[in-house]
Amino acid sequence: MKRCFKKCNPKPITLSSQAHSRLPRQSVRHTNRSSLRHTRGYNLSELSHRASCFYKGITERIKMAAEVFRDIEGLHLGKHFPDDAVLSAIAYKPRPADIFLAGYPKSGSTWTHRIIYNILMDAEDPKEPLDYFIRLPCIELQGAEAALYAPKPSAFKTHLPFNKTPYAPEAKYVCIARNPYDTCVSFYYHTKHMPAYKFDTATFDEFFELFLQGRVDYGDYFENVMSWYRQRNEPNVLFLTYEELKKDTRGHVLKIAAFLGPEREKKLKENPELLERIIEKTSLENMKKVLNFNGHQHTMLDESMLERVRPELKKGLGTLLDFIKVPMTGDFVRKGQVGDWRNHFSPEQILRMKEKIAKATAGSDLMSLWKDVDLP
Repeated sequence: MKRCFKKCNPKPITLSSQAHSRLPRQSVRHTNRSSLRHTRGYNLSELSHRASCFYKGITERIKMAAEVFRDIEGLHLGKHFPDDAVLSAIAYKPRPADIFLAGYPKSGSTWTHRIIYNILMDAEDPKEPLDYFIRLPCIELQGAEAALYAPKPSAFKTHLPFNKTPYAPEAKYVCIARNPYDTCVSFYYHTKHMPAYKFDTATFDEFFELFLQGRVDYGDYFENVMSWYRQRNEPNVLFLTYEELKKDTRGHVLKIAAFLGPEREKKLKENPELLERIIEKTSLENMKKVLNFNGHQHTMLDESMLERVRPELKKGLGTLLDFIKVPMTGDFVRKGQVGDWRNHFSPEQILRMKEKIAKATAGSDLMSLWKDVDLP
């Protein structure tokens, strides 16, 4: 997409609050809401020109999104998800011992899944790099066979809303949610750095518009999170927040273990060294070493490994390898912070997000989950 660099991309600036009301910021970054910097001297013609270019960019991004996403069974998904895998995942019939991990993208599901994996496997390292994806497959990417033929113990990752997730009262569901501000920022970098999305030159401002409209992978954040929040009191659902997990990781590892089975919680309480190994293996530092697919880590996965897995799993794993065979241009695991939204949201964007929240959560106390997180 062509840009008007000369006029629309001068050196980074911050605008006054009046200018913010007229123009979504290109490169404004605030460290907090009470210390906004101000720049004088912008004339109306320049602001008008930059606003025109910005909205033209949004229109082009929406057109480009049509090349990357499509709707299937009411889901807004990237085309890298095969139709047959998505449909088979939705139709999958859960078995009593099945464990699902659900959550909107970039809400902490990968971290939680790693915790579950290490609880199930007693913190033992995978025998092969593919073992993690065999025991903890993403069902809408790898298909129902990935769940049917996964070796035990195993758990299944999904970003699907509740009404599209295979459900059975005997199965167990761990759901992780993250506040919408930080989710939006983290999802922006994920989309920007994942080549499949063709979003590498996009700005946060452009992604913010698409996020509010639900024109991103898996669609509308609020519809997805609300669908799981309504199930939070079901006995086979454990609903967590990323912020709680961050604040008290040890306590929540034990909570997850107890939900998966009292014998698993007992093992961790009787073996403090095992609990510490799980916490260490799932730390931000270790997650970055293991999961960032740029550089040499990406070369650990290749198609030759498919020769050593059972035939029923090869198709789904092949889809996975196709998706990640082009390395990300940034880190899969980035900051892991609570509050990074302050470095990205303009005052106008804060107001618009608050309006979206009010409309999307009317009649619900969803946002009370983050009453202690200092959101706007």
